[in-house]
Amino acid sequence: MGMMLAGGASRRRGRRNQVMSDINVTPMVDVMLVLLIIFMVSAPLLTVGVPLDLPQSQAKSLDQDKEPLTISVDTQGKVFLQNSEIPIDELVAKLTAVTAARGGLEERVYVRGDKKVDYGTVMRVMGRLSAAGFKRVALVTEVEQGS
Repeated sequence: MGMMLAGGASRRRGRRNQVMSDINVTPMVDVMLVLLIIFMVSAPLLTVGVPLDLPQSQAKSLDQDKEPLTISVDTQGKVFLQNSEIPIDELVAKLTAVTAARGGLEERVYVRGDKKVDYGTVMRVMGRLSAAGFKRVALVTEVEQGS
């Protein structure tokens, strides 16, 4: 009986000296899943622009690699370059400065106008762009829903 105790004690000491070399990946997977859910929920919130109710059209959408230059006109007639409001008198100067770094007057400029905005306001913006020499001006609409 004394022999069994001595043998059992030596086996326990041998196990205690072994180092655990396995990596526990469960906490890492948990963190990655939480980050994935956070990014999936927050990604749609990052594409915030000027809220407009665009008119509908049957035209196909254009494929483009880089972020387009967008001029928006809301229902109150305020003009926005990208997401920042600017006075209509400063529109051409600021747009010329931005396009000088991107591609000059050949850069495509998108004009977004709320469908409730006065037609003359949108045409005034497009007239200033045309007078400044911008040749690639496009109007943005939503895809027409079937009726």
